[in-house]
This record gives sequence, structure tokens and C-alpha cells, in this order.
Amino acid sequence: MTVALMWEARAVDGRGEELLAWARAQELPDSGRLLRRETFRAPQDRVLVITWWDAPYDAELPELPEPDGELAGRAVHRWRFESVDEG
Repeated sequence: MTVALMWEARAVDGRGEELLAWARAQELPDSGRLLRRETFRAPQDRVLVITWWDAPYDAELPELPEPDGELAGRAVHRWRFESVDEG
């Protein structure tokens, strides 16, 4: 099964590039289950990281932490999804 973890944060005004750099620098332990990782940015200094894992839906998987200090303007939003067969 493929599980996607989504991590989304909004930076304090004007610190979007710093939040983006911080998110890119975060390493996740790879036990051979990490399939893919992508990082996105959006208006209002938002950063989104999606990781895809070969694991059951309820597996313990590493996630990006909350940003240090006062880099984020609010708590990080996190979601977990499982892939579904489109057939």
C-alpha cells in the first residue's frame, strides 16, 4: 500500500523563503519505505511537503517537525492519505 503524508505550514509574513529552505533541509530517516518526496510553495508564504511511503495506513512513519522558533505563523497542518485503485 502507498501512504502519502502531507505537511503544510505558513510562514510568518516575509519569511516564506526561509521556511522553504528549512523544510528542504529536514531529513527523514529512510528505512527503504520512502518512495518519493516533493516540496511546494504557494502564495501567503505557504510551504507544502508530500512524502509517499510503501507502508500500511496506520504505520509509524517519520514526519517533518514543527519549524523552530517563530518561523511559522500558525501550527503545522498534517494529513495522511492512502492510495486507492482507480480500476
